[in-house]
Amino acid sequence: MIRSIVRPALVGVTAGALAAIVLPATGSGAAEPDRSFHRTATYPVYKNLPKDVPAGSETVAEISDVSADGKTLVYTDALGKRIGFLDISDPDEPVGAGSLSLAQLGDTDDQPTSVAVVGRYVLVVVDTSDSFTKPSGRLDIVRMADSKLIRSIDLEGQPDSIDISADESYAAIAIENQRDEEAKPAGRAKGDLPQLPAGFVQVIDLTGGPTTWEKHRLDLVQPDGTALPSFIAAGLTEPTDPEPEYVSINADNKLALTLQENNGIAIIDLRTRAIEKVFSAGAVSGSGFDTTKDGKISFTDSLTDVVREPDSIAWVDDTHVATANEGDWKGGSRGWTVFDARDGSVTWDAGNSFEKIAVRHGLYNDDRAAKKGAEPEGLAVATIGGVRYAFVGSERSNVVAVYDVADPAAPVFKQILPTTNGPEGILPIPGRDLLAVSSETDAAASGVRASVSLYRLGDGAAAFPSIVADDIDGNPIGWSALGALSAKPGDAGTIYAASDTVLKPGQIFTVDVTRTPARITSALTVTKDGVGADLDVEGIFARPQGGFWLANEGATGPANKLYRTDGSGAIQQTVDLPADITSHIKNWGLEGVTATNDAKGEHVFVVIQRQLWTDVTDQTETVDGDDIARIGRYDVADGTWHWFGYEMNSPKRDGADWVGLSEITAVDDDTFAVIERDKLNGPNARNKRIYTVDVPTSDPAPGTLPIVDKKLAIDVLPKLRATNGWTQEKLEGFTVAADGAIYAVTDNDGLKDATGETVLLRLGEATTVFADQLRSTTTLSLPSRAAVHGQKLTATVTVTGGAGVVPTGRVRVLDGSTVVGAGVVQDGRAKVALSRLGIGARRLVAQYTGDARTVGGTSAAFDLTVGKAPTTTTLSIAKTSAKKGARVTARVTVIAAGVAPSGRVQIKDGSRVVKTVWVNGRTRSVKIRLTSTGKRALRASYLGSGTTEASTSAIDRVRVKKK
Repeated sequence: MIRSIVRPALVGVTAGALAAIVLPATGSGAAEPDRSFHRTATYPVYKNLPKDVPAGSETVAEISDVSADGKTLVYTDALGKRIGFLDISDPDEPVGAGSLSLAQLGDTDDQPTSVAVVGRYVLVVVDTSDSFTKPSGRLDIVRMADSKLIRSIDLEGQPDSIDISADESYAAIAIENQRDEEAKPAGRAKGDLPQLPAGFVQVIDLTGGPTTWEKHRLDLVQPDGTALPSFIAAGLTEPTDPEPEYVSINADNKLALTLQENNGIAIIDLRTRAIEKVFSAGAVSGSGFDTTKDGKISFTDSLTDVVREPDSIAWVDDTHVATANEGDWKGGSRGWTVFDARDGSVTWDAGNSFEKIAVRHGLYNDDRAAKKGAEPEGLAVATIGGVRYAFVGSERSNVVAVYDVADPAAPVFKQILPTTNGPEGILPIPGRDLLAVSSETDAAASGVRASVSLYRLGDGAAAFPSIVADDIDGNPIGWSALGALSAKPGDAGTIYAASDTVLKPGQIFTVDVTRTPARITSALTVTKDGVGADLDVEGIFARPQGGFWLANEGATGPANKLYRTDGSGAIQQTVDLPADITSHIKNWGLEGVTATNDAKGEHVFVVIQRQLWTDVTDQTETVDGDDIARIGRYDVADGTWHWFGYEMNSPKRDGADWVGLSEITAVDDDTFAVIERDKLNGPNARNKRIYTVDVPTSDPAPGTLPIVDKKLAIDVLPKLRATNGWTQEKLEGFTVAADGAIYAVTDNDGLKDATGETVLLRLGEATTVFADQLRSTTTLSLPSRAAVHGQKLTATVTVTGGAGVVPTGRVRVLDGSTVVGAGVVQDGRAKVALSRLGIGARRLVAQYTGDARTVGGTSAAFDLTVGKAPTTTTLSIAKTSAKKGARVTARVTVIAAGVAPSGRVQIKDGSRVVKTVWVNGRTRSVKIRLTSTGKRALRASYLGSGTTEASTSAIDRVRVKKK
């Protein structure tokens, strides 16, 4: 069993980078479509709190391990001073299995730092230190079946991580005796080393049962406290104070140990207790990083001679180790490294690629740019499904990056797994093709709670990410906080998105939605007078006339403004909201913008996120009503504003919730889709909906606020929960693309009080979702209700759609199930030539197939009577006289308008038939024999057919003489 044990995070001081830059594979970073890790569940551990502990209490899941059968997960909760148990028999539905307070094992102030499972027992590593200078700890051995304490072992110092050998012969525990960041050693800076007592390693011999287990202290300094020669030779920062951090044991029972603050790694043979190798993790230099906290995600910075200071470590194979280079007080390389454990040389280094992965997926936390960036901390290596994987966790980007490390010299990035905040423990469970990630950050005030996330290796492409950035000149486009969407007019494959104040200056992103995941292909900077404009863009609308309308939510009421830009993003017009509106807005202002065009010009619509407050200071009384927000219409032609009320659902009555509007999108000229959402996230989320409203085209009477009626169009919450992740709070962007496809997006808030996961949703087709609003009326007409076979008939099909919508698309006319004509709708009308109409009473209907903004429909029946085509028959005898019995040529012709008659024609001499011929649309010449003398009266009679009427020719006379 391969375990991953990571200590609780220490506070870092500076950030660093790596010199050798190896980029991951280009593209979205998804694993091959045939095999990927799929998130199956996210379990908030507050649900596993004891019944007498309030759900809002701080509780985390830091380090985890699993039972031998892979069905019971055990995690540490340092904040709650307990360990917890989860039943993960069904990875889709993990169940809390209770917890064990450390007060039952020792003291209420004890804290678990790590945990491991050996057979039937849980080994709990406990910090019992009174102070930094008096560190202490113990190892509690607890029977898993009933949580009974079997034995405690004094660890003689403050412990951090634990690992168990694959053969379960040894447990190795890093006794860190961590430094006090506020202490000032003699002659040194605050937080500097050395700070004694020195740390060491405790090795527990697991032979026999727990009562016979023996500990063996392995010191990392000389008996007198001086440095070991190997530590000095390795050039460690302060070899008299090793600061052991993280342990990992390979199949040969070799222990790899990180000495984080000393920027070192030690390799120890557990059988002999010999330190085989000590080497420095090295100092690195590199370019192409973002090290400036400025609201800009760029790769223009460089780092020089920054120490790696590795945190977690894992064996890639029996000769290579990988480290997550989180950094601590002097460094941190923002990546991870593979070392040759035999000589300490660098086999491979992530360079700036780990940070770029976070940026590419919109998960880079610019607030940490000046410190440790993406901050890799947890790391685990395991073989799952026949592939050797490395899992590297980013503490500040809330993701785990997955690599194929079959070749330690060339790891290949496969995919990225979103987590909740502060992924700490990374636990592969190979026997079940699972990965568990436990998170250390619990923010009950913002509703983002610590959790355990489960992922299963399976068939098919990964569902995450739903949107990624393309690279330009080798660097991914920096993006975050997508809070607004708009369709690109006339381009079904492109939509626009915009970021809020997280990024400076304001950015407009072009998104290619023809691919999965969707791709951000370019970024456009919003400028004013040639300088980038710092905006809080919460709404965007791409104008058919060119350029954009932007809704800017200000920090104060008057700062809420509309901006019109040209196609390059340059602001051309600024529109202020009326003072009687802005004076009642504090910090929940403009949240969406859309526009329509009609004979009166362009009309811009906006929504105000929350109620207007009588007094914006105390926000207790509202202007319009407790649950009334406003929709505004700005008429461009005369510069006037008009307002309508929207009644929101009530928030949850617990004081932590509110309900507001986050977007408005025109469905037609008077119908709009509006996002209404609550403030809640995770399991508590309950209102993430899209409603439609009809906004009157007439102006409200002075002093009135008409309340629009709303109708539920989409409940988005099931879609958000279907990700099996933390349900996102900020459903904020919505648009209908040029082909009618519907898109919505969540705002990741730049990872502030949020997990950072962006969910771009494809919600179906407008004509399905807004079927009532986009319904059409189809009518069929013909010049007459009577016709004859062969007559050229042209039907007129008229299609009317919603207000301001001019339908396009195709129509067809059917006679029963037979298509008798088809055409293209232009300007709401199609002319359709009809053919193949049968004889008799016909019942015709026109079917309209619909378009992006108009639902298809069928006309009422049009009754048409089709009669047989009238015919004309002519007979021409070649001679006017002939001898009796001679053969004479006769020409017969039968014609009809629009059709070629076919059938029998009888040539008669008086009443006697002298010849019967078959005609088929052309003149027929035949020989006839006349046997009676005298002046004969000949005529041809066409007997008709199923589609043509009978007719008789005029008489043609021939004189017949005797021989």
